[in-house]
Amino acid sequence: MPPVSMRLFALLSNVLVLLLANAAPGGAQVAPSMTEQASYTGLFAAAARGDAAEIARLSGAGADVRARDGNGRTPLHVAAFAAQRDAMRALVKAGADPDALEGDRYDIVTIAAVANDLPTLKAALELGCSAKNITSRYDGTALIAAAHLGHVEIVRELIRAGAPLDHVNNLGWTAVIESIVLGDGGPRHTATLEALVVAGANVDIADRGGRTPLDLATSRGYREMIRLLEKAGAR
Repeated sequence: MPPVSMRLFALLSNVLVLLLANAAPGGAQVAPSMTEQASYTGLFAAAARGDAAEIARLSGAGADVRARDGNGRTPLHVAAFAAQRDAMRALVKAGADPDALEGDRYDIVTIAAVANDLPTLKAALELGCSAKNITSRYDGTALIAAAHLGHVEIVRELIRAGAPLDHVNNLGWTAVIESIVLGDGGPRHTATLEALVVAGANVDIADRGGRTPLDLATSRGYREMIRLLEKAGAR
């Protein structure tokens, strides 16, 4: 490829990354708005305010714990967005599906991961929601979303829970790649990359343009990320 064409390709690639960053997995979640919360009744209202006793009473009287609001959220999703962990436990005890996906295809693990809410993430995992679920319109995982956002403690917890390290989403990116291309090269994203590398993530899976994580870190001048990748034998 001639030098001018290579420079143009690099420029277009960087523009594409910026566009995708604005539409990346973390940003697509939609928590219940104040208007929605004000309109909730029954289990949805109880979930939003964390009223476990009311959830038990309503579900015992036949209320549907798998009902959906206008955005496809179950009461369990509403409770997760509100970090109402006692409500989450009451809903699962009453029969709510811990792996259910809401309208934008998020589960309660990914909701907690994006919010950087470690206690809610742990509760979601304890309730049976799998860290292996494929979530979001990007066919990603909670681990990819957390890596994108640099939520390193969340990343470590998801790794402990068996999240797939090398899943490739429909953007062609792994958690390793997202920690680089959607990160800023700073301490949080570098620590995230390190956690993935230490856990055994494949550091040579390339993006759709054939660029490896090392290529991507080098092109951005992320020195500490480059060091980590080279130490891990990245090519």
